[in-house]
Amino acid sequence: MTANVLAIAGSLRAASFNRRLAEVAAAIAPPSLQISVYADLASVPLFNEDLETTGVPTGVERLRRAVERADGLLIATPEYNQSLPGVVKNMVDWLSRGDPVVIEDKPVVVLGATPGAWGTRIAQSQLRHALAACGALVMPAPQFYLRGAADLFDEHDRLIDTRMLDSLHRLLAAYDVWLHRLRLPAIQGRSA
Repeated sequence: MTANVLAIAGSLRAASFNRRLAEVAAAIAPPSLQISVYADLASVPLFNEDLETTGVPTGVERLRRAVERADGLLIATPEYNQSLPGVVKNMVDWLSRGDPVVIEDKPVVVLGATPGAWGTRIAQSQLRHALAACGALVMPAPQFYLRGAADLFDEHDRLIDTRMLDSLHRLLAAYDVWLHRLRLPAIQGRSA
């Protein structure tokens, strides 16, 4: 059974390392994972409850619908100043609202890339915490941290470091097994 996974890069930069990482994950995913990369995160406004009084903003509604349709999520987060980026936290805040709360019970795998030497450990930890608080089902292990990203992609945005590529393969294989274990009845029902 094929599971539909929505990949979200937590950076608004068109050529961000996390967007590249999400696209590489989509390209090398096991056949039972169909990963599509979400490209409209910039349309999600800063979270403000007042915006909900006149209806959910269009960018938020598009994001919610995409998350709701997905069997699982892959979130690639950068780390800015040893913290979770505002763009990612803002996304989680919007996804924690509404009826239904579309992030609740959604299987999520978190990963991240940075050009720095520290990796994205702090941002990933903070993201896992925020997602768990919203009721998302965050895969605990394995974890994936791509550091020194500026030297690990070629001019065609392919991940060329074989050690990191092998690690990403292992992460996606583990997520495939984990997601199917959690979501099998829903995936089978959709294909019936």
